[in-house]
Amino acid sequence: MGIMSASETTFVSNATTLRSVSPSTGALVGEAPVMEQAQVVDAVGRAREAQRAWAAKPVEERAAALMKYRDALVERSEALVELIVRETGKPRHEALLHEIGASADLITFCAKVAPRALSPREMPLRVLRHRRSYVHYVPRGVVGVIAPWNFPLVIPLSGVVPALISGSAVVLKPSEATPMIALEAKRVWDRSGLPPELFAVVTGYADTAKALIEAGVDMVHFTGSVANGRRVAAACAERLIPCILELGGKAPLVACADADLELTANSSVFGAFANSGQICLSVERLYAHHDVHDQLVERIVELTGQLKQDDPEGGWVDVGAMTVGRQIDVVDELVTDALDRGAVLRAGGKRASRKGQFYMPTVLTGCDHRMRIMREETFGPVLPIMKVDNDDQAVELANESHLGLNAYVFSSNRDHARRVAERIDAGSVLINDVLSNYMTPEVPFGGVKQSGLGQVHGEKSLQDMCEVRHVSYDRVRPLARNPFGFPYTAQRFRWVIKGLRTLFSGGDVLQKISDLL
Repeated sequence: MGIMSASETTFVSNATTLRSVSPSTGALVGEAPVMEQAQVVDAVGRAREAQRAWAAKPVEERAAALMKYRDALVERSEALVELIVRETGKPRHEALLHEIGASADLITFCAKVAPRALSPREMPLRVLRHRRSYVHYVPRGVVGVIAPWNFPLVIPLSGVVPALISGSAVVLKPSEATPMIALEAKRVWDRSGLPPELFAVVTGYADTAKALIEAGVDMVHFTGSVANGRRVAAACAERLIPCILELGGKAPLVACADADLELTANSSVFGAFANSGQICLSVERLYAHHDVHDQLVERIVELTGQLKQDDPEGGWVDVGAMTVGRQIDVVDELVTDALDRGAVLRAGGKRASRKGQFYMPTVLTGCDHRMRIMREETFGPVLPIMKVDNDDQAVELANESHLGLNAYVFSSNRDHARRVAERIDAGSVLINDVLSNYMTPEVPFGGVKQSGLGQVHGEKSLQDMCEVRHVSYDRVRPLARNPFGFPYTAQRFRWVIKGLRTLFSGGDVLQKISDLL
């Protein structure tokens, strides 16, 4: 079985070519090669050769090179926006802010903190104080990045950028649904005068992703579904190489009794329908306290009705197309199941009556956990709402999931909101806000339960792209004979017993060591 399931294949192709088609219009965006195993192996080999010289450069020099790349991306913002809009179907504002703006901020953050994050760190020793220890960070070598289609620029760069700044080379395998954006990101890299073979892109289907892992990469950074994450983890385990997995989400929003109705309604609509709901941290279920439920629902329905959904290539819209046509079938199936089990349709609920892959922003009320839409990742523009008696019930239901990526709590009482937030099983919980944590590279992003392994962003994302190696040495010239070594004698044994009782019976360790000496 391949690393990626066949169901994720989106575009018609022959044995050698991917055809990328606009989800909004059906027009051809471009073509990319389906790369064979030998080509992938060659790309990894060339990346490894380039990595040696790159790793030898000071981290400050590598950071400066990535800032040069950032400037080139920003300079081409308008052209990149048009390509992202055509290949993904998302609105221009989202292409600019969520893809290019977030990418620029990510690069800036990594470049700024890398010299500090990757500098050697002394490790104070409690007992063996005659020795000094430190750790230093060694680039892993070649990192394979396997990226999804929903954010085809910023998500892959969340692996590419820290890997490169940390001194590794990168081979990126983009989704077969959005190869042209990755290829354009590579062209911008090359035109910036940066080492061309240090950052490579290999395009294709499942076999290309499988070949990348098998080609001898030293680490894998994967973003995608839980099922495919398991396949990637198994392939990495077979080779004993580390992996970072950013997988699915089923983010709950808890609206407390004292929630600001206007803020909660606007945030719920944005959190559910931005990028047509194709965000791993989208608001996928709303638990509303009975005191605010009715008013909140009416305002959400009103705001949803004001959204403009249309072809984003033709003008300014709020909601665009769905990038992968097959995902519409998943959304439709989950909505139908909810309606069959008693949910009430308040908005949308069907494909839009226009050319292209559009599903109307949908609001469902009267939902409960018998419905699949409250338990399975929807990854589409649907907001199911359930009335709850109290916050305890909301937290219990929020935690009734195999996923735990993001969650949201809305309350006018900050302390109360924090108490609720800390009880929810999620990698990130935002209070009175939605979605913004992926746009803040300073904080770690990752899930619990089956939402993934490891984290991206934050200083640790740079360190995770390295092997952490330890060095220890004597503060003073060492004794010819190690006091803890051979020969073992009764006298030494009594001395160790005395030492243990002295050291580990409370009090100041330094004073106790002095007493022993």
